[in-house]
Amino acid sequence: MTTFPWTIRGLRHQLATGALRPAALAEEALANSNRNPSHNTYLWLDPEWTRSEAARVEAISARSGGPFGDGRKALWGLPISVKDCFDLAGSPTSCGVHLYRDLNGTAANDSWLVKQLRASGAVITGKTHLHPLAYGITGENPEFGDCLRSANPPSLTGGSSSGAAASVLEGSAVAAIGTDTGGSVRAPAALCGLAGYRATLGRGDWLGGAHLAESFDTMGWLFRDLEDAPLLAAIFAPPEPVSQSGFTRFAVVDDGFLDDCEPEIVASFRATIQELQALGLEFRTIDAGWWSESGEIFALIQAWEAARLHAGQFDRIEPAIRERLVMGAHITPTEISALRQRHADFRARMGELLVGNELLVLPCIPVARLAAGADHSKTRGRLLRYTTPFSLAGMPVVAIPCVTGGIQIGAAPGGDEPLLQLAALLGARRRAAGQSGA
Repeated sequence: MTTFPWTIRGLRHQLATGALRPAALAEEALANSNRNPSHNTYLWLDPEWTRSEAARVEAISARSGGPFGDGRKALWGLPISVKDCFDLAGSPTSCGVHLYRDLNGTAANDSWLVKQLRASGAVITGKTHLHPLAYGITGENPEFGDCLRSANPPSLTGGSSSGAAASVLEGSAVAAIGTDTGGSVRAPAALCGLAGYRATLGRGDWLGGAHLAESFDTMGWLFRDLEDAPLLAAIFAPPEPVSQSGFTRFAVVDDGFLDDCEPEIVASFRATIQELQALGLEFRTIDAGWWSESGEIFALIQAWEAARLHAGQFDRIEPAIRERLVMGAHITPTEISALRQRHADFRARMGELLVGNELLVLPCIPVARLAAGADHSKTRGRLLRYTTPFSLAGMPVVAIPCVTGGIQIGAAPGGDEPLLQLAALLGARRRAAGQSGA
């Protein structure tokens, strides 16, 4: 048995030396599957298929070099889960609803993303739970059940990458593929005490992946250890990422922006600022009052794009999401044109802000817990106020786990690699200080 909680580097060193075999690690992951309180981490799971994948990657012979000295890629032999909005040949792609699971049948081909993972030697453990259509941030799902995390009493994982977070928590994956449109990696990371990475908008190829709103959809990861962050960039990265230096400064939002933030989250925010200062970065406070329009711009463009993707199916989609789709379908060409211009203006202004400050730092979301079974009809807007400014800007973001909640650090588009290196430095500093991932 391996030592849990898992880290990519810890498992990968064992695999490189032969102390651990991919097949044995896959068996352990499978044994841990669907152990979340709602037993619905995975919407598709085929142990025999996963075992055959483990056997396939075991046949990749060792050489010299590479990140772990065995000539194999960073994800070789590691159990990785995939959000169920990406095709995997021979399995259905539900997008979190029975409608598409039944309508589309089994996929004939792997999505681009699954091809990348398999080529890297990752062992896919299954396809994970998500908020219906990836159109929500709580992880509630009336058809497949709400995705819960262990707590007292149980809490929602957050979404829409709900099963991705659950798979890392339960030990059926060492890292999990998610997506982030308006916060779907960042919210579950913050609620589950995990690290998260949202890639720059446009990184990766969505062939064989189901969009929600193409203007904002990004790929991403959920994982535990910040020091593992740099190992996760390559899957989405262009062949030759632009080389960038590290960061020297960052900006934080003023107290007025945090007026609905739980005190413990604010304390984590202050502590993260001190950690970044300890790494030698300088900061200043900015007035982010103008971000208030981001929620409206985001929600309306998202609804317009989603309505076109799901046209003709509204009556088969749960009421809360159906209402948004109907609203989106009624947005006129003149209105969407005006919204596109507002989006472009907002993104340009965020670009100017990043030129002067390099990084932007604020809480991922203002709460530490979403109670299972509670009324969350107002939750979406409250959480999106913190996440949509970064979504509109198309920025790469890392979610930093803290004692309570999580803090997001965003960089200019294309700055993924130095941002992930910064996350690793934070993780190393915490380890040296005897702290856990938080």
